[in-house]
Amino acid sequence: MKLSALNLVPIREGQNAQDAIASHIKLAQHLEKIGIERMWIAEHHNMQNLASSSTQLLIMHTLANTQTLKVGSGGVMLPNHSPYVVAEQYGTLATIFPGRVELGLGRAPGTDGLTAFALRKGRK
Repeated sequence: MKLSALNLVPIREGQNAQDAIASHIKLAQHLEKIGIERMWIAEHHNMQNLASSSTQLLIMHTLANTQTLKVGSGGVMLPNHSPYVVAEQYGTLATIFPGRVELGLGRAPGTDGLTAFALRKGRK
């Protein structure tokens, strides 16, 4: 059976964002070691207790620190991004890490209204 995991990269009590990202990498390496096939990272913006606002960077960092684990977005929220730029970014990741990049798409804002407005530069 193929298994996957989803991580929001939580910032736990006593941690900062750098600690949370280091914990995320340790988790990814452990998942790979026990045979989990893929890890998804969820996009959340302006959340004080989550370090997963830049999934593309976290995906690249995770891929660079694992060997076989497939890594993808637990939803790039298209209202927050140019679809063309998303395609370029994930295409580049797939070029660097062939066969290991996965892309999930979503349509929710993934944040509060004020942050969504800032991400979209006022677009409706």
